[in-house]
Amino acid sequence: MDRDIEIMAKTIYGEARGEYRLPNGGTNSLIAIGNVVMNRAKRSGESIAIECLKPYQFSCWNKNDPNRAVINNIPLSDTVYEKCFITAGQLLCGDLQDDITNGATHYYSARMRSPPYWTVNKQPVAMIGNHIFFNLLY
Repeated sequence: MDRDIEIMAKTIYGEARGEYRLPNGGTNSLIAIGNVVMNRAKRSGESIAIECLKPYQFSCWNKNDPNRAVINNIPLSDTVYEKCFITAGQLLCGDLQDDITNGATHYYSARMRSPPYWTVNKQPVAMIGNHIFFNLLY
C-alpha cells in the first residue's frame, strides 16, 4: 500500500500539479486524476502502482516526458506534492468515495492543440479544471 500511495501521489502531481492553484481546478483536479487511477485499477484488477506505471497510460511516467524528471525529484518542501500525497491516501483508504469524474478512465488536457485520436465520436463525462474526462472501455 505504501508504494501505491507514493506512485499515485506522484501520478497526481505529474498530471495535475499545475491545476492545483487555478480557480477552476484546485483540489478537485487532484481528486479527479486519482479517480481515474482508481477506476482503471478496478477495471484491470491490477495494483495502483502497476496501473500507473503501465507504458503510455499516464504521460508523466513516459521516458521522454519532462514531467518524469520532475516527479522523480520532488523536493521534500513541495506543498503541492504534500497535498497530492494526502489526496492519494484519502482515495486509497476510502475517505473520498465519491467519483467526481463519473467513472472516467481517460482524460486529456484541454490545453492540447487538438484532441487525442481516441476521443473521436466519444462524449466526455466530466470537465474538471483543464481536463476533459471520458469513460472508455478498454
